[in-house]
This record gives sequence, structure tokens and C-alpha cells, in this order.
Amino acid sequence: MSRFNYRNTGLIAAILIVITVFGVQGSGAFAQNAVQATDPSGAAAALGRDDGADKASGVRFVAEEVVQPLPADKQVESPDGKLPLPSPSPSVSDASSLRQLVGAMPVQPALSREMYCLAGAVYFEARGEPLDGQLAVAQVIVNRAESDMFPDDYCGVVTQRKQFSFVRGGHIPSVNRSSPAWKRAKAIAKIAHQALWESKADDALFFHAKYVRPGWARRKVARATIDSHIFYR
Repeated sequence: MSRFNYRNTGLIAAILIVITVFGVQGSGAFAQNAVQATDPSGAAAALGRDDGADKASGVRFVAEEVVQPLPADKQVESPDGKLPLPSPSPSVSDASSLRQLVGAMPVQPALSREMYCLAGAVYFEARGEPLDGQLAVAQVIVNRAESDMFPDDYCGVVTQRKQFSFVRGGHIPSVNRSSPAWKRAKAIAKIAHQALWESKADDALFFHAKYVRPGWARRKVARATIDSHIFYR
């Protein structure tokens, strides 16, 4: 009697295990079929279901690729993988003469210290000259700042002792900020700084007015004569 009960008990336990296993698998299949029936695209299953492997790896599936829009001021890489440089405005890039370029230059009212020194030199040395003469003066200062023979910044070049006669005690005098001449000088300075127009002065490092004959000029090579100034290397 006890043996019969023991065997019956083992048989009943085996039956219960089989029922449990099939019940769990049936529940899983049913749940998946129910989702597919209500969502044929499978989007809900992709968003809400985590398999055991997914839980272990920390991967989470989503229905669509997540795209984060770039800020408006960011640039997108070009097909060759390089970031394109910002293009100048059409009015600047289409200028066919220096006068047109000066008129199209967007110049801010406030300048950095370096750009103020460059524009100040144009204003005091050449505001009565034609535009190409003003650009030539600015080009000399840019060339000097790039040369090992002179200070490496515009203010250092302009205020260097015994170089520019308009400088007083190492300082640039005040300019008439509301004058058209100052507006042109700022535009010319920006054009020279950004190398937007080729100057006749080329690589000149020195210049003087035609009405003087400095001794150092005989040891230099003349690059150009523009209105009342002669430029040398």
C-alpha cells in the first residue's frame, strides 16, 4: 500500500511539472500572438519586449532611429568628410572692384584692439588716398606683423617707436568715429586682415610719401607707387 502511494505520488508530480512547463510556454506564445494581433507592425513588441539576452547586455530596441537635430548654427559635414568653410555673403563674393567690396563689407561698430590699430593706421596715414592706396598701407602693416623683423601684432607694428608719425607717445590719437573716412578705414582693415583683395603693395614692408627722399629707400626694392606713396620691400 505504501509502495503504491509512493509511485502514485511520483507520477502526479511528473504530471504537474509537464503541465507547468507547457503552461508557461503557452502563456509566452499567447502574449506574443496577442500583441501581433493588436499591432501587426510589431512596433509595440519592439518597444516593450525585453528578451533575456537583451536584459543581460543592456540593449534596448526601439521602433525608429533616434535623430537629434543639429542646432541652427552648426554645419553638417560635406560628402568628403570635411566641414565646409562659411561662404561670404553674395554681395561680398560678387564684388568686381575694390570700391564695391568696401561698400559691401559688413563692419561692426566696435572693433577689437588689433583691428582698431590697423584701421587707425589706415585712417591717419591714408584717408585722403584712393582705396587701393589705403589698402596698400594696411597691407604693409599686415606684412610687418607676419615678418620676423617687426612685432607680431598690429598694435605692436603701428605703435613701434619712430615708425608712424601720427603715433603720439606710443598711442594712436582719437578718430572721428562718425566720419565716412573711418567707416572706409574699418572696411579696408578687414579686407586686408582677411586677404579678400590683392593689394598692389604685394609683400612691401616700407612706404613713404613721394615728396620725401629717405636714405633707407635707396637700399630697398620698390614694389608700387600708388598716388602719393611709394612702397618698398
